[in-house]
Amino acid sequence: MKSRLKDAYMKACGSEGMMYSKGGTIPHTTKGAGANYRPTKSGAGMTAKGVAAYRRANPGSKLKTAVTGKVKPGSKSANRRKSYCARSLGQLKRSSAETRNDPNSRIRQARRRWKC
Repeated sequence: MKSRLKDAYMKACGSEGMMYSKGGTIPHTTKGAGANYRPTKSGAGMTAKGVAAYRRANPGSKLKTAVTGKVKPGSKSANRRKSYCARSLGQLKRSSAETRNDPNSRIRQARRRWKC
């Protein structure tokens, strides 16, 4: 049943400019009022609206926005940050030399926003 609904939705919306997720799709936009992702210049990653849209499309999801503020060492937020930083370092190492060395690449901006 879910598969048929997803196929019908994809047919109606088209897959161009959409991000496929495990249960649904959300527009991969970085401009305008309905932006679900931040532009690279403002730190990359998802906006609060984008996270809310993803959670609506994927019931049961525990996706959260970036940990950007000051946190107590050992707290849940600090551990989320530490985990993200470790994962994103792996992404950074596997990217091309051009991306790795570009201070304005999406992965570098996201890591900066998370204070990695």
